[in-house]
Amino acid sequence: MKIAVISDDEIKISQHFGRASLFMVVSVEDGKIVSKETRAKTGHNTFAAHHPPDLAPGQRHGYDAGSQVRHESMIDTISDCQVILAGGMGWGAYEAMQSYNITPIVTDVDSIDEAVQLYLDGKLTNLMERLH
Repeated sequence: MKIAVISDDEIKISQHFGRASLFMVVSVEDGKIVSKETRAKTGHNTFAAHHPPDLAPGQRHGYDAGSQVRHESMIDTISDCQVILAGGMGWGAYEAMQSYNITPIVTDVDSIDEAVQLYLDGKLTNLMERLH
């Protein structure tokens, strides 16, 4: 199993999927971490010229065609992962992950190692209220 975690420093979980600069990919075998690798991640910094469309009242962030293309480019890097851990993300990114059979989990745990272990122990809560 591979778990992707968004980060800016390879130690802590980034608070926003789109703004994070990298993925830490943790490989797990028999419930134990066997390796970690850093992968580059496209994000808001990559798409700096993009200006998101104005949203109508009640419309959620990340569902326009441009956002879906950007989500796909981010997901391509972790298409071999089954889970992604993030401190926060938009609904569009969250549902895009699900459509690629990657389970997104939004957490308030800062430490990558701690969050991965909690996930493996079945004790990591998915904080849906952190979606925007």
